[in-house]
Amino acid sequence: MHFILKRTGAALITLFIVSVFSFIAFNVIRGDPASLILGIDATADQVETFREEMGLNRSLPVRYINWLGNFLSGNLGNSVRFQGESVSALILERLPVSFALALLSLFFVLLIAVPVSVFTVHRENGFVDKSVNVFSAAGISIPNFFLGVLFIWIFGIGLRLFSTGVYVDYRDSFTGFIGYLIFPALAIAIPNAAILIKFLRSSLFKEQRGDYIRTARSKGASASIALRCHAFRNAVIPAITVLGMIIAEIFSGSIVIEQVFAIPGIGRLLIAAITSRDYPLIQTLVVYIAFIVIIANTLVDIVIQIVDPRIRLAGDVSK
Repeated sequence: MHFILKRTGAALITLFIVSVFSFIAFNVIRGDPASLILGIDATADQVETFREEMGLNRSLPVRYINWLGNFLSGNLGNSVRFQGESVSALILERLPVSFALALLSLFFVLLIAVPVSVFTVHRENGFVDKSVNVFSAAGISIPNFFLGVLFIWIFGIGLRLFSTGVYVDYRDSFTGFIGYLIFPALAIAIPNAAILIKFLRSSLFKEQRGDYIRTARSKGASASIALRCHAFRNAVIPAITVLGMIIAEIFSGSIVIEQVFAIPGIGRLLIAAITSRDYPLIQTLVVYIAFIVIIANTLVDIVIQIVDPRIRLAGDVSK
């Protein structure tokens, strides 16, 4: 419990530091934000009025305290790009879409990586093992946006398994929504699954050669039991760290894939905000992405502590 509280406190401090730096970055950026937002046709009176309304004529520490207070209370301000619409409403509208895409991508990552890694453990240097090596190398090398374009060309335009660019909202048809997300999720999952396979296979091969596995086999345990009951738990620890990085990446918004498949999620919203210099929206999304990354890393540390008691014991001894 002490470790969990310690990691949670560290995560909150990190998030606070990120919010400070992101606020400073967007407020000392070259050029007057009011002039950039209103455009070159705005008069001096309009710029000054806008600065007063947005509080831009106050000092930087005061503006940050006001922004932090509004942020913690749920008042994230209004978007400039989307005609004054609430930032929180824009994010909440797109959050279910990005989360559904991320969950489906994570499901495919685990569905591909874990069985393939376990299946090849007892087939080292065989045809299957070499084929998996080729798949891993190709999956890591190919960008997900290229896979996305390839899927659109083959499965969308060629085989017509889905209508390219015709997004189905989850409020209209949930099955149609999930069906549309399958190929974008696969485009995200395949490169990440290849990375996870690389780490998990290497770790499994290493654990299979351990003395404790030979001892278990000498006591009559089959290869599959020795793998499942002994090797896998130790081998999965390095893979959990990699999986945490993958989770942080896919849950923080798959920016390119959402753009390629015209999915109205967090990633596409961020691109729209950046292109229109919508600072209130950009700043909130940066903090959101930082929050996802920090939470993912914190959960990874906690899970590793639970999976591997040796880390807990080492921490107690060091005290």
